[in-house]
Amino acid sequence: MAMRLGYLYSRYPVISQTFCDAEMLALERSGVDLEIGSVYPPLTSLRHEHIAWLRAPIHYAPPQKILKVREKNAKTGRTTAKWPRELVERHERKYGPGVKAEQRARNAFYFAEFFSRNGVDHVHVHFANRAAHTALFLKEISGIPFSVTAHGQDFMKDLGSDDLLREICAAAEFVAAETDYSSELLRRRCPDSAAKIHRVYNGIDLEHFPTPVSAIVNPVPRIISVGRLVAFKGFEHLIEACAELARRGFDFVCDIIGDGPLRDGLQAKIESLNLSRRVGLHGSLSQQAVFEKLQAADIFALASVTDAQGASDIFPTVILEAMASARPVVSTPVAGIPELVVDGQTGTLVSPDDVPALTQALEQLLRDGELRLRYGRAGRARIEQHFRIQQTVAPLLRLLEDAVRKHRSAAAEFNCSAALSKVTEATPRIGYLIDRWPDQDLPFLERELEQMNRRNVPIVPLVCELDSAVRLNRAMEQTTSWLEFLPDAMAIEAEWRGNPVLAQKLEEERAQQEDRPPGAIFLRQARFALALRTLLRGKNIPHIHATSSRALVCALMLKKLLEVTVSAAIEPEPELPQAWIRDALSECVGGRLSDLNSIEQRGRSFLFDKATFRPGARRVPGLIGRKIGIDLTAGPGFWQEWAEMLEKWCRKSVSK
Repeated sequence: MAMRLGYLYSRYPVISQTFCDAEMLALERSGVDLEIGSVYPPLTSLRHEHIAWLRAPIHYAPPQKILKVREKNAKTGRTTAKWPRELVERHERKYGPGVKAEQRARNAFYFAEFFSRNGVDHVHVHFANRAAHTALFLKEISGIPFSVTAHGQDFMKDLGSDDLLREICAAAEFVAAETDYSSELLRRRCPDSAAKIHRVYNGIDLEHFPTPVSAIVNPVPRIISVGRLVAFKGFEHLIEACAELARRGFDFVCDIIGDGPLRDGLQAKIESLNLSRRVGLHGSLSQQAVFEKLQAADIFALASVTDAQGASDIFPTVILEAMASARPVVSTPVAGIPELVVDGQTGTLVSPDDVPALTQALEQLLRDGELRLRYGRAGRARIEQHFRIQQTVAPLLRLLEDAVRKHRSAAAEFNCSAALSKVTEATPRIGYLIDRWPDQDLPFLERELEQMNRRNVPIVPLVCELDSAVRLNRAMEQTTSWLEFLPDAMAIEAEWRGNPVLAQKLEEERAQQEDRPPGAIFLRQARFALALRTLLRGKNIPHIHATSSRALVCALMLKKLLEVTVSAAIEPEPELPQAWIRDALSECVGGRLSDLNSIEQRGRSFLFDKATFRPGARRVPGLIGRKIGIDLTAGPGFWQEWAEMLEKWCRKSVSK
């Protein structure tokens, strides 16, 4: 069944949530078109390698400053979409300020428009907390139905209200729970929604583990543990068990991979127990690096406990990965772990908080290489039989198809609107590349965008960086509804680090130029270019217009990366060297210039840029115009001519 599915996250990607990546990749392989939305950007620039395999780009909400302006416009009737005032007020009264109803609605308001514009049939969210609450508002605003995958801590602790949980479950088409343990908890809390709660396991892509490598015998046995450095992961108990093993005379190494708030305390404990030679904290690593560490280890251990606030592991993906690597597992029977690890068959489960039992389980495996091998083989077989991603995603896909089928007929009017949106998206569009906004060097950019919008020129204004220090005037506030923003610097840096070959190629091409942009400007624009490459890949944007000399640096990189044509407007006092600008303009199909001599040299494809003159200086272009016989006062005729040129370049680019 063909459908377009939206995924909405509070924050994506998160280094510890590889199950989200695996699920979306499996759905794409099944033929599902995805639109991925994230309210907030990642907290680090480290990304797992497989993220690059997603066909769908990650679309981030603009900064909260912009979302607040859009909220203001909605409340004052300046938008066609209706602000969900009644729902916001009811949630604030019923659940209190802690649920941040207005903020959730603000985020939902943006993604309601985004998903509707892209013809999304249904939205799925992971975690029954902020993301699910946002989806509730999204449904109210747009009519797009949603579903939720609940995990455990999200609804048991993070959401903070069982009443809100029940409302979310009632509004959702279905709720997937990742274990029998969590699904039973959820049914008890939401009895009226019990029939729509389904257990859907997380799975693993065995292509990452194509040939199981038997547990090796290291000269010095190696224990590995992976997870966030938080209390319920039980790393303190693992370190204490390692200290006891050392006292018993065992020679071994224990690698702990992950980061978190307990790092300094755990490091101090390692040093106080004189374990620095044996136990190492390695911080966060990419998934490929984790796989390599697993393959090089003899034993996997995760001493999960329930912390003082009631938080615990539910179904740790890293145990799936360890078993897929044919490694024996030592863990605890917390939450859903026994649904994965079979005690005495694929590993050993010991009571949480029981350091002597944990020590004994590790000692048994350190002594018995044959037992390690037997547990490892059985673990791999269990993953192959029950937890392949193709198997675990199948029930989710059926639930999604049923939900879409059910609502297509009931929501015929909405889906008609969505279909029209798809037609609009299929129209070739012009990327209007804006280096920063607002920009004092481009004081009339808002007027230019308004003129293009008035003439129905299919432009997409792409803002690389928001200048949050500038106070927005009314014209700027009205413009925000047209602008698309790149994510913050952390997400852009992640894209740069995730594409080292392309980054190196761009640097080498700059090195070969006789006249080159300054290093600081180049590095900034190159990062923008790689982020835009991902965002625009597959979009129907054959032509890009650079609104400044800085943006032109980026646009020329996109010309090569995306095979688009480029035009440019050069401001009166550009930052870039004139020699570079001269060479750069030769790669453009046309544009607007403030220098009449340059226009004469380049011919009719370049206009004299009347938009660069401030209103108080209109007499100057008027005098120049009379002298050369050309009307130089910016007006409807100028903008009409410019609009026609843009559309001509766009058509020519499409026809190539």
